[in-house]
Amino acid sequence: MSTIKVISVNISEKKGTIKKPVDVIHITELGVENDAHAGDWHRQVSLLAKESIEKFEKILGRKLEYGEFAENITTEGITLHTMNPGDILKIGNVELEVTQIGKECHGAGCAIFSQVGKCVMPKEGIFVKVIKTGKIKANDSIIYIAKK
Repeated sequence: MSTIKVISVNISEKKGTIKKPVDVIHITELGVENDAHAGDWHRQVSLLAKESIEKFEKILGRKLEYGEFAENITTEGITLHTMNPGDILKIGNVELEVTQIGKECHGAGCAIFSQVGKCVMPKEGIFVKVIKTGKIKANDSIIYIAKK
């Protein structure tokens, strides 16, 4: 079995903008500390697989940076968009519950869409809510637990 891990952790202070990689993210009851999407709602943290980004690089014909699709956590070794709401991801002490697969694209009003021209989050990004708080950094292992 291949290793499932975090490749990058990313933050942005404004919604609809590209996130910048950071060394570590602090997961609070409301999501990623200092991130625009944190709050008391079902899409506290976003995840996107490196594999989805690489597939999109081929379509665009250019290299993409982690966080360019506004994902908080970039993963490797797991097909995120095949998960189901209620599935659990454990990363170190942190526990996250899948709440939504994909999202509606904001189109021309979105900085990501404006800069990149297309977006992969609507189809392959996932959203989670925080069950247990802690810190997450690149190279942390991810344990996937399917909902029973």
